[in-house]
Amino acid sequence: MDDLEKTIYKYALLNAAQHKGNANPKAVIGSIMSNEVELRREAKKIGPIANDIVAKINQMSLEEQKKEIAKLGIELENKKEEKKEGLADLPGTHENIIMRFAPNPSGPLHIGHARAAVPNGEYVKKYNGKLILRIEDTDPKRIYPPSYDMIQEDLKWLGLAIDEVYYQSDRFPIYYEYGEKLIELGAAYMCTCDGGEFKKLKDACQPCPCRNKSIDENMELWKEFPNMESGQAVLRVKTDIQHKNPAIRDWVAMRIEDTEHPRIGKKYRIYPMMNFSVAIDDYLMGMTHVLRGKDHLANSEKQKYLYQHLNWDIPEFIHYGRLKMEDIPLSTSKTLAGIEDGTYSGWDDSRLGTLRAIAKRGIQSKTIYDLILEIGVKMADSAISWKKIYGLNRNILEEKTNRYFFVSNAKKVKIANLNEEEIAIPEDIERPLHPDFLDRGNRNLTFDGEVYISEDDLSNGMTRLMDAVNIDIEEGEVKYISKSFEDARKKKMRIIQWVPANDNIKAKVIMDDASEIFGLCEADCKNLKKGDIVQFERFGFARLDEIANDELIFYFAHK
Repeated sequence: MDDLEKTIYKYALLNAAQHKGNANPKAVIGSIMSNEVELRREAKKIGPIANDIVAKINQMSLEEQKKEIAKLGIELENKKEEKKEGLADLPGTHENIIMRFAPNPSGPLHIGHARAAVPNGEYVKKYNGKLILRIEDTDPKRIYPPSYDMIQEDLKWLGLAIDEVYYQSDRFPIYYEYGEKLIELGAAYMCTCDGGEFKKLKDACQPCPCRNKSIDENMELWKEFPNMESGQAVLRVKTDIQHKNPAIRDWVAMRIEDTEHPRIGKKYRIYPMMNFSVAIDDYLMGMTHVLRGKDHLANSEKQKYLYQHLNWDIPEFIHYGRLKMEDIPLSTSKTLAGIEDGTYSGWDDSRLGTLRAIAKRGIQSKTIYDLILEIGVKMADSAISWKKIYGLNRNILEEKTNRYFFVSNAKKVKIANLNEEEIAIPEDIERPLHPDFLDRGNRNLTFDGEVYISEDDLSNGMTRLMDAVNIDIEEGEVKYISKSFEDARKKKMRIIQWVPANDNIKAKVIMDDASEIFGLCEADCKNLKKGDIVQFERFGFARLDEIANDELIFYFAHK
């Protein structure tokens, strides 16, 4: 063997080892071209030699191949690393873990909220910790009152066990206590500067005149604070006035707010800003780890100043990337506006990405939970699509859901020339509720020569009515051909669903774009209960949402 053949032999053995003893000549040549630059000029020569060598190696047993590899002293690299299931370990302590999910009550939860809720829930489960739900309602302008209950309902659907629930609107006295304490420490000051003037000074890395007020002066203004005009003063936390990020320089801790609060009315006029209330609560509630989006990096930096002023231990801050969602409306304010102007039917409109809209369509909570775990907690941005959601959900529903016939835009047809020697009229036809789980039983359809089929299926050609008969459709005329399935298979007939003309139920399916499809489903669907999910054969998965008089109303999940 010359040097060229030895090289090809080596690469062929490596390729065989990676593919259970079967080397691929094209892959071998590709590896040589990639790794042996000087041999690229020998490409024409290498091809035929590689084919011969690969053929010989593929005739060897695995044991013989291993011996040849050992002779050549080739070290095999295991390029396939085991994929870690679940989330990466938390940094820092793993004892007495306390984490929180802290939404604003501006509406029910959507899939973006699950991005934060699920990892928090999974981590406390992993470390036997505690999960706190903290409703951050310190901005009365952004509160949608029904969402106080809706949030907890959505978390229950998602499968998260909440240990404690807090409302920040109940904690104003605590925030006042720490506002006053910061003034006493000289770590905060009352600022009466015009907002525009303060920004100019801040952007120039210069302190405003209020920064040098004495503690007594600040305390006097603090006591007068509730009686001031709106916008007359704010409480600021001292940071580094030279900080490279202007947003972090002497940020606002408290301000005057005269909007009536849905829970506490006009009891208070001094409201904490998010960074102030969040930092205070995270410490007092014992947070060991704070999980938040990377858009909060600056907020984490702001809050560290508060921890340092109060000589508190800083929790582990963990930031994750943005979640980009294709074709999924998530803006709570835009959704609310759409509900109010009639664009959407409600928070569970099938076009929305709210958890309740997703649930209404029959998408399982496990689908969303597993999807978020798969994305993990990482700084890189991630993208998801309905296609991905549908794929995961289909894996769950395939086994769980029973099959039924649904005929959209139903058209009644009478089959001519029925051969009563081949088929008894009427004939009871049984189909399994699920082809892989026969123990679930059967559904029954009665065939008597008159059926409903979908308008879309009423096109010319030979057709088989599933489990019934073969027919020929020509310009709306329907004629009997035979009963034999073998006949249908040999002639490659299309197979369609049908429902008996004299035994069916009206059905409406609300699609994912909110359009409505009317049709008929088989009579055994009368046994379904609200919330049941079915697979309409050749149509898709759908969830029964309502039984109205003589009509079943379904929401379409996906195909």
